[in-house]
Amino acid sequence: MGYVYDADNIFAKILRGEIPNDTVVETEHALAFNDIAPQAPVHVLVIPKGPFVNWDHFVTAAAAEEIAGFARALHQVIEKLGLEPGVGGQGYRLIMNAGEAGVQDVQHLHAHILSGRVLGPLIERA
Repeated sequence: MGYVYDADNIFAKILRGEIPNDTVVETEHALAFNDIAPQAPVHVLVIPKGPFVNWDHFVTAAAAEEIAGFARALHQVIEKLGLEPGVGGQGYRLIMNAGEAGVQDVQHLHAHILSGRVLGPLIERA
């Protein structure tokens, strides 16, 4: 499947420095920043620096270094914020939405790291 990346999406503008952000971690391949509309006491977004629409696009088109760098950036945020369960942290939820059914609002791959309280069920049961 071909993916069309919109270079004017809000995360692309953040990466270009056109929109400020509250950076938590920045690496060669990823940027993590606090969400402006947090859904939990801790709500960090982690985005790759490359132009990838969603997870499927990323894992099929990104270089191995970009994939590893993104995964390591996720862990750096978790470690920096002390969220690691079993290491004294209370745990976290990692979410990536993709496509219409996944309710992806911004067409640039992003992961949500949520923590700071018990988050409840992931989705409501039908």
